[in-house]
Amino acid sequence: PIIFPFLLQVKSQFESRANMNCGVFTAIVFKTQVVAGTMYFIKVQVSISEYVHLKVFLSLPHENLGPSLVSFQTGKTRDDPLTYF
Repeated sequence: PIIFPFLLQVKSQFESRANMNCGVFTAIVFKTQVVAGTMYFIKVQVSISEYVHLKVFLSLPHENLGPSLVSFQTGKTRDDPLTYF
């Protein structure tokens, strides 16, 4: 698993917006895209067989903002490729 210090903050945003409670929330793979900050595309395991893809924006440090869940895709499997969306 990959450790992101901001993943727990993103978990609560995801659970609220997706109306889910995730017993598991483990990052498996990620990609980044540099913008005015960094956009993270993260594949996250949310149950034994279910995965989601998250798009998370992390602003520049001097802006002092937390991570923001931009969008997500549910119903993914471990084998689904992680793409920019």
